[in-house]
Amino acid sequence: MDSTATDRFDTGRFEASRNRLASLAYRLLGSAADAEDAVQDAFLRWQAADRRRIKAPEAWLTKVVTNLCLDRLRSAQARRERTAGAWLPEPLLDGDPMLGPADTYEQRESVSLAVLTLMERLSPLERAVYLLREAFSYTHAEIADIVEITEAASQQHLHRARRRITASRPRGGEVDPASARRVVEEFLTAAASGRTGPLVALLTDDATAISDGAGLTETLLRYETPERIAAIARAGFTPTSAKRRFAGGTLAVHYALVNGTPAILFVLGDQVVGAVTFDITGGRIATVRGIAAPARLVRLGKAWRQREQDTPLIARW
Repeated sequence: MDSTATDRFDTGRFEASRNRLASLAYRLLGSAADAEDAVQDAFLRWQAADRRRIKAPEAWLTKVVTNLCLDRLRSAQARRERTAGAWLPEPLLDGDPMLGPADTYEQRESVSLAVLTLMERLSPLERAVYLLREAFSYTHAEIADIVEITEAASQQHLHRARRRITASRPRGGEVDPASARRVVEEFLTAAASGRTGPLVALLTDDATAISDGAGLTETLLRYETPERIAAIARAGFTPTSAKRRFAGGTLAVHYALVNGTPAILFVLGDQVVGAVTFDITGGRIATVRGIAAPARLVRLGKAWRQREQDTPLIARW
């Protein structure tokens, strides 16, 4: 095989692993843009490597991507960004290959916005061990080789990570899709009508709402207590001419699944200008996340434009 054919073959081997590598990087970093950068950096290293000496390409690539992500998580810039109070995971529309494996509950949970947020409480190494074991089913021996620690240390990191995630993860496990949609539609109807009482009834007693303020604030906006969240939702979801002018026109409101959880999307033409996601437990809403910063909606918006659209919940908001 000549060098050109070899390069094509080796590029093909990398491309066959790209989606898996991207899904690992996304889980580690919580950002699709950063995940794409990490995978591209891994490709450059793959091209520069003496590939004849790489006996297990998949393992080699997994190690490179994992450690590139760990370097990013440990960087001074990442620490500043993630402790400044303005960090949220980047939402992805269900069906996006970057969401990766979804065969088990652990795999689906590991990519939910709730768990991606909780993983910020873990050290970078704990995060890597947890994901490699829970989402990708690597053995402790394999994980030890990937992140260059002992098997015993891998087991300890996993134990600590599981304990921290379990202590704070949303209650109730997975929600029936039909029930989740019904709760979201009830929330939207109550909020758009301006009625506070029905909104309060849909929220858990310890509900939380988080908003990125459309990227106009330096920190996330957080609201607690059902009454406060209901008041904010009523003010935010009730359509007005001023809101339409700010958005640039009349919006359509669609139901969607984002990172495996129910969501509503505000769409102007074919552009997604806002996403609201809901964590539901026991038939009530535990967390509401409002995401409207344009940089956080780039990949989701592209995926939305590429799929066939269903009937909106509200055609003219």
